[in-house]
Amino acid sequence: MTDPATLERSPDVAPGQRAPARVKDDATMLKAAANLTRDLNVPRSSIYWADMLGSAALGYAALIATMALQWPLALVSGVVAVLALYRAGSFIHELTHIKKGAVKGFRFTWNLIVGVPMMIPSFMYEGVHNQHHAKTYYGTADDPEYLPLALMHPWTLPLFLVVAALAPIGMLIRFGILAPLSLLSKRLRAIVVGKYSGLQINPKFVRPAPEGEFARDWAWQEGAASAWAITLLALVATGVVPLRAFLIFLGVAAGVMFLNQIRTLVAHLWENEGEPMSVTAQYLDSVNVPPPGALPALWAPVGLRYHALHHLLPGLPYHALGEAHRRLCKELETGSIYHASAYRGLTPLVVRLAASSWKGR
Repeated sequence: MTDPATLERSPDVAPGQRAPARVKDDATMLKAAANLTRDLNVPRSSIYWADMLGSAALGYAALIATMALQWPLALVSGVVAVLALYRAGSFIHELTHIKKGAVKGFRFTWNLIVGVPMMIPSFMYEGVHNQHHAKTYYGTADDPEYLPLALMHPWTLPLFLVVAALAPIGMLIRFGILAPLSLLSKRLRAIVVGKYSGLQINPKFVRPAPEGEFARDWAWQEGAASAWAITLLALVATGVVPLRAFLIFLGVAAGVMFLNQIRTLVAHLWENEGEPMSVTAQYLDSVNVPPPGALPALWAPVGLRYHALHHLLPGLPYHALGEAHRRLCKELETGSIYHASAYRGLTPLVVRLAASSWKGR
């Protein structure tokens, strides 16, 4: 339900903006990235559990406080709830990369505590995000997580954010209404699976039906999310859950999705028109926002501030990315292409994207 299906490409894009797709691989950088991080590939269970559980506990406590408090304290606790639940929810990204069983019980527990209650079970991302990292898919029409936003009409950027803010309502419809109805219609089921079962931004992407063990994971996660959505709607309709509390829940969930969409907006430069790209070109089209800036830890948590580095080393656990970045900065000279993906913060990236979009209108 997060597809901005009406986004259009600006027809008069300057040819020079397609240059990143033609960048050849930098063998020195790729070799250094692989060699310097071999000892960092094992996820540390204690970090995963403490971070995720602590973030979720803080988020839900702040959410309850927001429902109980009045203005302006409710606003403060609401902001805390958004930031904490956003961090807890961001572990869905880790679930797509760590090997199943590497952190025993983590996937199930995350879905139980975060994925299902927030209506973003991990099947919505697993199997979708992986295609974004496929070498021949990135930036092409087959990439479910890519749109050439820098080359599209300027109004697509605010629309991109508005769609995310409305996502919690879309998820209620998807799980509370469409999922149960789709069990009665093969045609509707194909639409729900193909178009409304992925956290994607490419409206042309159609998801294939799940198979094997993943189909079983999909089934219980979708069933649990549907049961929760139906129960929540029923409790609100009967007055058991006050309308104010329900609206606050939707507001916090919308804040989480909106913040994630802002982060997505600056995760890449979005300058590729659909051509296959080398790994180095993909890296240059991606963004690192390394220290000393502190705010990226809030809007790009769980290692997402090193998104370009993550595209070089997608299997590296989030807690190891900072150390990997320090090693590469020390090893590679100032003129290395590795440093070209480092940016100062959120505002310059948004301004750059808006300016590119405006020029290509």
